[in-house]
Amino acid sequence: MRTKTTFTLLIITAFYFFYFILNGCTSQPENRHHKKGKLKGTISISGAFALYPMTVKWAEEFMQLNPGVRIDISAGGAGKGMADVLSEMVDLAMVSREIAPAEIEKGAWYLAVCKDAVLGTINESNPYVKEIKQYGISRETLTKIYIDVTIENWDQIPGISANNQKINVYTRSDACGAAEMWGLFFGKNQESLQGIGVFGDPGIADAVKNDKFGIGFNNVIYAFDINTRKKFEGLEIIPIDLNNNGVIDPDENFYDNLDDICAAIGNEQYPSPPARDLYLISKGEPKNPIVIEFLKWILTEGQQYVNDAGYVRLSESKIETEMQKIK
Repeated sequence: MRTKTTFTLLIITAFYFFYFILNGCTSQPENRHHKKGKLKGTISISGAFALYPMTVKWAEEFMQLNPGVRIDISAGGAGKGMADVLSEMVDLAMVSREIAPAEIEKGAWYLAVCKDAVLGTINESNPYVKEIKQYGISRETLTKIYIDVTIENWDQIPGISANNQKINVYTRSDACGAAEMWGLFFGKNQESLQGIGVFGDPGIADAVKNDKFGIGFNNVIYAFDINTRKKFEGLEIIPIDLNNNGVIDPDENFYDNLDDICAAIGNEQYPSPPARDLYLISKGEPKNPIVIEFLKWILTEGQQYVNDAGYVRLSESKIETEMQKIK
């Protein structure tokens, strides 16, 4: 009887010994939470209007896969996002411009996640829209409108007869990537842009929609409806005369729908700037396992949502380069 009992105890002891050997190294909560569906925690994000809709889509899909994760996102402009992340008020910032050396010195770590562009916009009821679509507006002319202010009336634009009708110029009042990239298109920066300051991408779109003599600029996602793939009602896109020949040639005419403009951005027909990479930024290299997994997912599975959301996917070589930044 004692022999049977001893044998039984040896089996139980052996079972628990091998159980702990096999599971002891993986029983820490932080390791379990790295697995898809097992992640738990919160990520806070703020910043660029340009990247906001895409980030919301990524967050929705990621939270569906990981019910234990909550992602809080707010849009307030790239400048606010950068300030928030560098002061460690948020985990990540959405930024829609190049990262300044001074920001890198302060600890800005950046990861490209997709691409888009800034587009010039006018009201679809502008009385000169037919001429503008036919002849386009050159970079030089736009510079004279936005920077030099030597063109103030519509009839000063080549191809337009307008009886001295004033151009109502709109720019952004908040520090943002869209205005910075629009300024860089003219060899300047946001501070050099002249016009009536309006807050946010939705704000400047509404200003132009409500002013048939207005001119502005918007990120692609605020100019086109992702469902219909057509321009939002009230807006028309300014075609840029890229070769300065005074007419919009077939290879410059890619503004009719969202898919055409995204293709032009992807194959670099549309100039950069104002096309650009969009970034997620952290203060120093990310250490939070939840943030790391989210960023890895964006560059892999998350890229499948980019085109439908109205953005341009990163190239495979770019994704490989960006993935090497994440440890």
